Amino acid sequence: MGCPGVYKLEEETEADWWEVEALYDLCFSSARTALSSYRLRDGVPTVAALCLILRDDDGTLAAAIRYWPAEVGERDVLLLGPVAVHPTRQGEGLGGLLINESLAQARRLGWERVMLVGDAPYYGRFGFKKLQGVVMPPPTNPERVLGLELKGGSWAGVAGAVTRTSGATPRAV
Repeated sequence: MGCPGVYKLEEETEADWWEVEALYDLCFSSARTALSSYRLRDGVPTVAALCLILRDDDGTLAAAIRYWPAEVGERDVLLLGPVAVHPTRQGEGLGGLLINESLAQARRLGWERVMLVGDAPYYGRFGFKKLQGVVMPPPTNPERVLGLELKGGSWAGVAGAVTRTSGATPRAV
């Protein structure tokens, strides 16, 4: 995969893991792992095909996004996040590029719904809306629990607690 300009869009590899973790620590601090969403990720493999990175022409990591499988009411969902852009690269649209590219890939792979915990004004421009009846582990502000349908009507009737995926491997539907 590639993207216009001086950045190269790639799927994150195992070799990138520590560098991506360092970027997340820089952007969010190492205390980020205490957030409730991390309890859903603990010991669960990422959805590797959706975990993307952007590197500049010197090979420096500029931005990263990850996705994890989860469940709401025994229905599969994608849990987006974190997405991070190096502080020296913010304002260039790199976060939006990663979100748009990864959501398009998720649609191609057959995923139906995505959720995240985040800022509604920022994520609203990508189509995310507040989810009703979807409960993240505490202490999560319910106003920040947002979802996006990748397939029309896919959030209809989906409610309950967000839990770790029960399947050995994430399913696409």
